[in-house]
Amino acid sequence: MSLTIDSHQHFWQIGRFDYGWMDPPQLEPIRRDRLPQDLKPLIEKVGVDATVFVQTQHNVEENRWVLSLAAQHEFIAGVVGWVDLASERCEEQLLDFKDQPKFVGIRHVTHDEPDVDFIVRPEVLRGLKVLEKHNVPFDLLFFTKHLHHATRLARELPELPMVIDHLAKPEIKLGKRENWIDNFRAAAKFPNLYCKLCGMVTEADWKHWKPADLKPYVETALELFGPERCMYGSDWPVCELAGSYDRVYHALVEALGAISESERAQIFGKTAIDFYGLSALAGDR
Repeated sequence: MSLTIDSHQHFWQIGRFDYGWMDPPQLEPIRRDRLPQDLKPLIEKVGVDATVFVQTQHNVEENRWVLSLAAQHEFIAGVVGWVDLASERCEEQLLDFKDQPKFVGIRHVTHDEPDVDFIVRPEVLRGLKVLEKHNVPFDLLFFTKHLHHATRLARELPELPMVIDHLAKPEIKLGKRENWIDNFRAAAKFPNLYCKLCGMVTEADWKHWKPADLKPYVETALELFGPERCMYGSDWPVCELAGSYDRVYHALVEALGAISESERAQIFGKTAIDFYGLSALAGDR
């Protein structure tokens, strides 16, 4: 039996950490606590079996907090946390969490770094090599202006599984592809690079988007990466700026069109299980 996995969701609790990124007025609708009890009925409504939490903080204490939530809520199958890649303590920090079964990956909010070349700094590459050494996957949070780095990372870290979050945020609202497609195509040539089909509705027109707006980007990702390297994610609760959980889920189903059941099972479950090594779920496939 195939499981349906949401490979990209967040939790936050206002006051627990610094959520300054939510200060702009347009983000006010999502600036309130979002916790497992809020997500569970949403995933049940559409038939999602389990989720992967993805970090929001450059703070190892968020790792500990969400791992404690995962221990209480079975549907949280994995936690993508954070360690300081640029620090000489990177490996020490990673080893604090690596052996916890639900700790499945690392992410850094690269697209908010003032230095557009942050991810290829020598000290950061050293940290990424620590992840490669321990076979801990990495989420690439890029804007299109960072996407050219993906090929260098894939080449220098051939044994590190990496996934491009949100398709590197192409400018869907403007229908732009020319500043995205070449680097996206180049990235897809590397077998250790994957793609998350998520975060698209907030790159579209928040009030007037429709599944057809997403379709060209989804079709391109599927063509280039194939279902075995594409995975569904909701980007909840950020997605609520532009649409409800179920609307976002069904929009991807519609944008994917007439794919086979085996392809659907891959995109909506097996890719995430394999990429993140979701050991708690591996026996349920």
